[in-house]
Amino acid sequence: MTQKRLFIFSAPSGAGKTTIARHLLEKFPQMKFSISATTRPRREKETHAKDYYFLSKGEFQTALRANELAEYEEIFGNFYGTLKSEINAALSEGKLLVFDIDVKGALSLQRAYPDDSLLIFVAPPSMEILQQRLTERNTESAEQLRLRLARAEMELQEQGKFDEIIVNDTLEHSFQAARELVYKYARL
Repeated sequence: MTQKRLFIFSAPSGAGKTTIARHLLEKFPQMKFSISATTRPRREKETHAKDYYFLSKGEFQTALRANELAEYEEIFGNFYGTLKSEINAALSEGKLLVFDIDVKGALSLQRAYPDDSLLIFVAPPSMEILQQRLTERNTESAEQLRLRLARAEMELQEQGKFDEIIVNDTLEHSFQAARELVYKYARL
């Protein structure tokens, strides 16, 4: 088995991938978070260059034309993507890189970096629980919630294309499963 250095987490919105990714970053100092670029508005507690690189649509299009993105996707009218410079810097520093991206982006990264990528799908225990989590998060309008749930159906159909699946029934179980994947694939 080839050692993996890109740990790529994908899941429907609200399934817990960000929480699991943050847990790994706390537990493994050799891991670095891959900061995505986005054109979506910044949420209240988010910081530029920490949570995302917040770009205008024009800036994003310029990066795209300059072939500076390893992958990108338009989701709900906003663009999201991974800068090649983020990946190349982490790999040259010998870091393990943790991604928190959408399903299509994950599959694109696997095509671009096949030897280094480990795709991990975080699944909710059920659609009902996912809807409850999104509702309790209280960050989307009713229409945005409906769109996220419709997209979740599509994303769940793609989980068979992933190397590993974690069902996020409890955080402790999910944290343990994620740590075991790091030990197994990063050979720590």
